[in-house]
Amino acid sequence: MGTLANISGRRAVKAFRKIGYQLVRQEGSHMILYNPKPGYPILSIPNHKEVAPYLLKRQIKLAHLTVKQFLRLVK
Repeated sequence: MGTLANISGRRAVKAFRKIGYQLVRQEGSHMILYNPKPGYPILSIPNHKEVAPYLLKRQIKLAHLTVKQFLRLVK
């Protein structure tokens, strides 16, 4: 198992909120996050018990984080 295994959508949203993202709405099973700082795109995180590591890795990269930084935020 990789380091990004077993991270829920809710836990991921909590981590992204620590760096300035805001939960603006939920469309179906996806939570939409917005960061008012310029250069940060809108993120879409599925509200699942476990987010697929490849999807999470893409969102981490878009948020200008490394996997290591993200894992520190999750704890």
